[in-house]
Amino acid sequence: MVTEEELFRRTKIDFDKIIKYGFKKDKALYKYSKNIMNNDFRIDIEINEDGKVKGKIFDLSFGEEYTNFRVEGSIGSFASKVKEEFENLLKDIRSNCFIKEDFIYEQSNRIAKVIKEKYGDDPEFEWEKFPGYATFRNKDSKKWYAIIMNLDKNKLDKKSNGEVEIINIKLKPREVEELLKLDGFYSAYHMNKKNWITIVLNNTVPDEMILKLIDKSYSYTILNKNSTNEWIVPANPKYFDIEKALKENNTIIWKQSTDIKINDIVYLYVAEPYSAIMYKFKVVEVNIPYEYKDENIKIQKIMKIDLITRYEKGELSLNKLKDFGIRAVRGPRYMPLSLSEYINKIDYC
Repeated sequence: MVTEEELFRRTKIDFDKIIKYGFKKDKALYKYSKNIMNNDFRIDIEINEDGKVKGKIFDLSFGEEYTNFRVEGSIGSFASKVKEEFENLLKDIRSNCFIKEDFIYEQSNRIAKVIKEKYGDDPEFEWEKFPGYATFRNKDSKKWYAIIMNLDKNKLDKKSNGEVEIINIKLKPREVEELLKLDGFYSAYHMNKKNWITIVLNNTVPDEMILKLIDKSYSYTILNKNSTNEWIVPANPKYFDIEKALKENNTIIWKQSTDIKINDIVYLYVAEPYSAIMYKFKVVEVNIPYEYKDENIKIQKIMKIDLITRYEKGELSLNKLKDFGIRAVRGPRYMPLSLSEYINKIDYC
């Protein structure tokens, strides 16, 4: 017997769709009923506000709940037919009212979505034996920088139990040691415990902190290109007139929010109405203290960048960047090697 929990794992409910399907809201529950077996039985389905599905079958002839179809190993064509009707209804509800997710828990799916937007990397489910295990790898170097897994928490802490999802991230040994002192962090599961750390994805550790650690892990997978890193950094023309600043001086200051070094290359991606990479800069000075805060931005340090190249407005548009796995630029991110090679061809044509 396939249970409701198993059928609806890795799905997310769409409440608008369940109303259209025929569910009626009753306080904190959404309810749906359907008669089966020539109206001799009725299936009642309840879904709570967390999307948890629970079903029952009633024998209308006797006015009582029918449970034989749930008995493990039950035989007989009648019980099998009832079970089949029940599972078919659940699958139809799943198909019409739920959205497929890669992972079980909300934080896991949020993290995976940002990884996709920032690096263009989809989760890779590589092991048939462990269908919930997914790796994230750098497309250029083919190296892993994060792994999401589902397991019993007692594998991390003998005093706990129950299914959890975790993410393994690669860091420096000193960072691993410090993080292990915090809630939500554990000695790496199934990875080198010196260089990897495990984080439970149950909202104990905020998304922002996890994503910063993923940035570091990703940085260790970047191919060495003459020891110089290349970055894509967002710029919003609503808040800063870059062209005006460049008319006054080809060297400008810019917010520094990542581990950018002198001689690194920074490509400025200018947001709407341009939505394109429009400038290439070389970093000439970093880690300059600078205190500024308003409703749009907070700055604690800046860098000086020197203009190398201007690009035509449509030359490196977001549509072109999507060919290289970049679907959004919401924060500083590493330049994919394939895109770097493409841009270098443009620069030298």
